[in-house]
Amino acid sequence: MRFLLEVGTDDGALAKDPTGELGRILRYWGGNLHHYPMKAGDGSEICDSEYREVGRWRIEQDEGDEREGTS
Repeated sequence: MRFLLEVGTDDGALAKDPTGELGRILRYWGGNLHHYPMKAGDGSEICDSEYREVGRWRIEQDEGDEREGTS
């Protein structure tokens, strides 16, 4: 499987302090992932410190996972 995290950095709090905001986002989601079963299809929106949606994370199944019989 593949874990994907996409965050736009052009607006709001991320434009003002990209390093600080990205650090906060990574810490928050790193601590929050235990609430998810971590299987293909899981995901959620990502918000900055101003509670604006700035991206998403998701888990996708790699094409090779099906061929090899893994899930």
